Amino acid sequence: MEIKPIAIGVVKSAVGVFTKDLEALPEDAFSKDFGGKSRTVADIVTEVNMVNDHIGMVIRGETPFEWPDGGWIKAPEGFACKETIVTAFKESTDKFLATLEGFSEEQFMESILDDGSPTNRFERCRFAALHLWYHSGQLNFMQTLLGDDAWHW
Repeated sequence: MEIKPIAIGVVKSAVGVFTKDLEALPEDAFSKDFGGKSRTVADIVTEVNMVNDHIGMVIRGETPFEWPDGGWIKAPEGFACKETIVTAFKESTDKFLATLEGFSEEQFMESILDDGSPTNRFERCRFAALHLWYHSGQLNFMQTLLGDDAWHW
């Protein structure tokens, strides 16, 4: 069984769904506060991009950045426009997918370290896809709070 196309396929699938969910949201949803304690769409995309970038660094063998302290990841100041956020997500996932394409079949199962723990590139792809699906569910819930109960994918 070839692992590389499976790994890339699950990530592409999750990216596609997440992208459709983002594009279905209205402009004002990206910085909307849904009750005082929830994160905004901009916050969620900021975290997703950071996770994708961090995993990309780990699987390329680079030293990843340190996670910020202080709870939930928040969007930087001014990161609230739908077009900017969708573009940033696309750039992050394009870079991540290009990284995956650069590995051989064997490299996907090769042992690597992530925060000192052994893992492999296939597992990191699985986690990236799971993370995207998880946050896609949050976007879906936000859609329903805005009165949109349609499936956009």
